[in-house]
Amino acid sequence: MASEKPNLLFLMADDHAGYVLGAAGNNLAQTPNLDRLARQGTRFASNYCNSPVCTPSRQSILTGLYPHAAGVTTLKTALSEDKITLADLLGAAGYNTAAFGKMHFNQPGKDGLHGFKTAMTEDHVNRGWQTAIGKPRPPWRPFQDPARIWLNSARQALPFTDAEMRSTWQLEHAKTWLNQNHKDAPFALWFSIQEPHSPFDFPTEDQARFSPDRFQVPKVGVEDGWQIPLIFRDLSPQEKQGIIAAYYSSTSFLDRNMGRLLAHLNKLGLDDNTLVVYMADHGYSLGQHGRFEKHCFYQPAMQVPLIFRMPGKVEQGKVIARATESVDVSPTICRLLGLKDQFPKTHGRDLFTGKPRDDIFSIYLENEEACMIWENWKLIYTTGSRKRTDGYETADPAPGRIVRLYDRKHDPGEFTNVAQKYPALVQTLTRRLEEKFQATHPEPGLTLDNYLRPRDTA
Repeated sequence: MASEKPNLLFLMADDHAGYVLGAAGNNLAQTPNLDRLARQGTRFASNYCNSPVCTPSRQSILTGLYPHAAGVTTLKTALSEDKITLADLLGAAGYNTAAFGKMHFNQPGKDGLHGFKTAMTEDHVNRGWQTAIGKPRPPWRPFQDPARIWLNSARQALPFTDAEMRSTWQLEHAKTWLNQNHKDAPFALWFSIQEPHSPFDFPTEDQARFSPDRFQVPKVGVEDGWQIPLIFRDLSPQEKQGIIAAYYSSTSFLDRNMGRLLAHLNKLGLDDNTLVVYMADHGYSLGQHGRFEKHCFYQPAMQVPLIFRMPGKVEQGKVIARATESVDVSPTICRLLGLKDQFPKTHGRDLFTGKPRDDIFSIYLENEEACMIWENWKLIYTTGSRKRTDGYETADPAPGRIVRLYDRKHDPGEFTNVAQKYPALVQTLTRRLEEKFQATHPEPGLTLDNYLRPRDTA
């Protein structure tokens, strides 16, 4: 007998920028399935990640804690087994939990991991797909090959048809699990695919989907020069157009597989009793400020697509423009599913019924920087004490302390640092940033500056 409790289908993309979405007004993006999902639910148009890098962002979403409190602050950090996750709470409430795809747990997947009764994580997916497909995928060597190659400026499709692609193979396993597990208990299914992460995978059918000359290369501001990572500096305008076209092609393929799973949900008659959430871990820059990456606090890297759909409980066709944070997603899911047991501690608040946020907090430990968005202003603080080790070294590898302030209302592209023009506002926002960090970090008395710097140089 089907459960009366609502189910959860959590759809996650990797590096999907919030502005590459038809529902967001982008006429070049081919995302009809996500656009339909947005019309059927509520879209949060100004949602921001709490770290512009995969692992910290994902584990912050899953635990409802800021990255420094979740204990996951770098790409290679593993989430501790003692952290309470949304999957733990759902399992305790009687849900059959499953994860298919990229979870960034940084440890081998095993059933029961972090609350997922079934955990077919990326290591299982990669091995299983390679065995099933019977032929290797081309090598991908980021930072070893020139950026034009590992960012796929030639916009080469993989030598696989749509049916042979890894995400399509993963989708079929998720559909099989859904077929077998949707009747006896409420389910909570995570479906997390690797598109449109570089090298922007897409199948042979999509080779001619986007012509590079359809895309304009974003302009670079006068203050951008020194901070453009060295690895991007030799890209030609044509190569940049090719990278953008490859990204859009991969996003279109992402949309197709998300649509297939949503169609299967509908085929099983589960739409009316399932909360669907779609989001990405963070955004992505496609030439803005000379960058093709996340790893920074410019708008394209921070803004995350976020859609909730639940008939009868989530308003259809609504767009919420106020600023929200990804850390809010799990507490909101708990309330919508009617969970009695909540997170013992959370930094999130209900996206629909909670008090609107006064500010947005994000942190990127690998470059020793933190960010606060307050009203129309954005403050970025960087210690600048050491050379970057994430592959994005600039012409000035250790520039020293940098404070940037952007007027997002009059300078939405964030080209002009007005910190010297508004010293009192800088002081106020710097204090707010410090207070937010100290109020949310489990170690009493630790300052933001000492946290950001390596401990041996603090």
